[in-house]
Amino acid sequence: MFIIVRHGKTFAAGEAPRRIGARTDLPLTDEGEQEARRLGDHFAELGWRFGKVLVSPLLRAQRTAAHILAAQGTAITAEEADFLAEIDHGPDENQTEDAVLARIGNAALRAWDHAAEPPPGWIVDAPARIGAWADLFARTPADRDAPVLLVTSNGAARFALLADPALSKAAEALPSLKLPTGGYGMIRRNADGRLEVPVWGQRP
Repeated sequence: MFIIVRHGKTFAAGEAPRRIGARTDLPLTDEGEQEARRLGDHFAELGWRFGKVLVSPLLRAQRTAAHILAAQGTAITAEEADFLAEIDHGPDENQTEDAVLARIGNAALRAWDHAAEPPPGWIVDAPARIGAWADLFARTPADRDAPVLLVTSNGAARFALLADPALSKAAEALPSLKLPTGGYGMIRRNADGRLEVPVWGQRP
């Protein structure tokens, strides 16, 4: 079982959200820290004890993972994984949503949120991202008692849903490929060994 977490909030209430990616390493806000703690408490209440933890190199993901692991009560150490780092938004990096929409348009943003098709100018090696997720799913034993935790960003997480035909089919029924801040998705193998997505976009 794979639990894929998006980091907590990085913008304070009333602050205009911006497209932050690989080149903008913001810390969590106070609310983001609280979201991360809620995730940790939620997973502990469910009795999930992670056997492996992979985390993006970015500070916002590292802090989110730290709170989750603090609630585990074990000495497990997170491993950095470059494929979990956020994408580079090119000319839209650190720009407000209004400015991004003015440049790329609504259709391009919908294609990104529903099909992971990068808008013009964004730096996204989609085949490498998809390949890394597919490799993870292929080489990780299906151990329901020791789920794998992955803490990442919105742009990186969506490619998990394109790394397997069954996941891609399931993704078509989702309202969006996005995970909310402080939210998570679950990918697991069913009794037939096929990957499925019972949860995507849940917040504790």
